[in-house]
Amino acid sequence: MHKLSAIGILLACGSAQAATQTIDCARLLDVKAGVWREKVSIVVEDGAIKSVAPMNAGAGAAPGRIDLSAHSCLPGLIDMHVHLTGETQKQADALRDAISLNPADHAYRSVIFAERTLKAGFTTVRDLGAGDGLNVSLKRAIAAGSIPGPRMFTSGKSIATTGGHADPTNNFSHRLSHALGTPGPNEGVVNSAEGAREAVRARYKEGADLIKVTATGGVLSQARSGQNSQYTEDELRAIVSTARDYGFRVAAHAHGAEGMKRALRAGIDSIEHGTMMDDETIALFKKHGAWFVPTISAGRYVADKAREPDYYSPLVRPKAAAIGPQIQATFARAYKAGVKIAFGTDAGVFPHGDNAREFAYMVEAGMPPLEAIRSATINAAALLDQGTRLGSVEAGYAADIIAVTGDPLRDIALMQQVRFVMKDGVIYKQP
Repeated sequence: MHKLSAIGILLACGSAQAATQTIDCARLLDVKAGVWREKVSIVVEDGAIKSVAPMNAGAGAAPGRIDLSAHSCLPGLIDMHVHLTGETQKQADALRDAISLNPADHAYRSVIFAERTLKAGFTTVRDLGAGDGLNVSLKRAIAAGSIPGPRMFTSGKSIATTGGHADPTNNFSHRLSHALGTPGPNEGVVNSAEGAREAVRARYKEGADLIKVTATGGVLSQARSGQNSQYTEDELRAIVSTARDYGFRVAAHAHGAEGMKRALRAGIDSIEHGTMMDDETIALFKKHGAWFVPTISAGRYVADKAREPDYYSPLVRPKAAAIGPQIQATFARAYKAGVKIAFGTDAGVFPHGDNAREFAYMVEAGMPPLEAIRSATINAAALLDQGTRLGSVEAGYAADIIAVTGDPLRDIALMQQVRFVMKDGVIYKQP
């Protein structure tokens, strides 16, 4: 390979990883203890953290030494709800793209979305739904080092019922529906417990890491209700029990209270959005130990866009106006009640790279800054079953480290100004 070509690849995918690197931080947030550790050196070897110790003041500059002595270091962030293979558009543009673009077009667009997310400080994401195997392929390309992006855990295609929030043929004309055929379990659409089991197995075959179901209606689907229950409890139990056979966790999109209750009783691991949860729903969260992934950012964004007459379709606009404004208040109630919370934004519903605004919305609703950061580190890692590898800066963990200038425990908006990003020991952004 020509030398200049090799340099170009390194610049695109991240700085070359030295065998051993030492990062000198003005302070490091110990997310488990909830305290800053002052003047810390982090030794990174082969993509993992080897040690964390007091800074050696006499070490000086040296090859492999990274000077963040004017910065505050934190673990790489985790967003538990993104859609990296698409991004918000006006209805006219979305319709045009649906007609004219191929899966490969969407795949190429997703590359920039992944890079934006990584450079915003999110070194790990959970991608909860894409067609055509796009999120699985994106995950593989990132893992292979072909393109820069966060570490991905993917659900493959979301599982829906006929006409449900993730039915890809919602509101199609009869002629188009007949031409395309009726989607079934392989396409993530089910209508029975047996079909539900088949859909889970299809996601395993697809290369997914977890299962995502749409337990209620949703805001952006071309269907009338944004909150109606869309599964029987038997169907949900079939999904959960089959998922367990394959080592999958299950996430459930849900806005309406009844759909949440059915999902929680069936053993779902996390509820996404949770807009209309009531006291009974909160009690079920706590009884079953399920996680709440709030996505306040998406709620705020769709509520704002609902005021623009041509942004969403006539079916979507009233749902966005009704559901979007409620999510932040629901989050506040759930946090106060002691529901377990993991950070998630639904990025893609709003522009990728703005994920960290969620921290400010969480703090605005009453969560202390430390707890908000924990939700995107140790809490998210626990929900991913990655608590011994991700979410903290300590020996043996992946070398996922970010840095900001100043103290985000005093000013949470600093989380939107990440200056340094390292993932697996590779630097993707630096001051």
